[in-house]
Amino acid sequence: MTVRVGILTHESREEANTSAQIAFDRLLAAGAQVFYVDEDSNLDGTDLILVIGGDGTILKAAQIAMPYETPILGINFGHVGFLAEAEPSSLLDVVHAIIEGDWTVDSRLTIDVTVTHPDGHKETGWALNEASIEKGPNARMIETDIGVDGRGLSSFKADAVLLSTPTGSTAYNFSAGGPIVWPDVEALILTPIAAHALFSRPLVVSKSSTLEVGIRSDDAVVWLDGRRRVLAPAGSRIVAVKGEHPARLARLNDSPFSGRLVKKFHLPVEGWRRGAKGTP
Repeated sequence: MTVRVGILTHESREEANTSAQIAFDRLLAAGAQVFYVDEDSNLDGTDLILVIGGDGTILKAAQIAMPYETPILGINFGHVGFLAEAEPSSLLDVVHAIIEGDWTVDSRLTIDVTVTHPDGHKETGWALNEASIEKGPNARMIETDIGVDGRGLSSFKADAVLLSTPTGSTAYNFSAGGPIVWPDVEALILTPIAAHALFSRPLVVSKSSTLEVGIRSDDAVVWLDGRRRVLAPAGSRIVAVKGEHPARLARLNDSPFSGRLVKKFHLPVEGWRRGAKGTP
């Protein structure tokens, strides 16, 4: 069976473009159907998108792939590259695995977001990592009302409020002091940033819960994965629920998530089970 692979690369990075061309040529020589992906690409019948770039490029690929449920496999040419599956030195091994069909797919929870304006007009969107509700350009802070499952929970002023998925828990949420949640834990996370309140701790709620943020005063902006913007003027309400469609990330190995944390964040584990038989 011929594999059909789309390649998306970080166009402004020369080394990423060079690696993309190498992957393209190797896949083509092995009999694969290969093409370069852009935002207008039709992915019908595509088995995989090979992403050569950082997490931002992978998030771009997720946006393109969502309507087709096409899996994404990332090679990290960025910084942390938490969403990527391999490093540049493994390029040829990745190509070989694709040709051999030696990969699996993880389904990742997404969030669907609805912004209701004061006049009743609604805008919708989705995110793989997070919806970041931030103060507008002319606001010092945003005054928010927080609700969970239709009940008010707290009100406070803040620089921002993050509504994250477990996948996004290692992104902006992590930088803001929110909890890291394992990807197979289906949950939603709410994390205030620089909130003026006694009760402003991060919240982890059920996948069936509804998170709601009302903008009481000053204008806000909702950023979806840092890529797509929805304006939320004073009086708006933002509602987030588990996404109707998951994102699909291709995996080349079954190493535990804890190993990825240690590798990506360079965590000190020298004392773990020191001297224990069979310790890796």
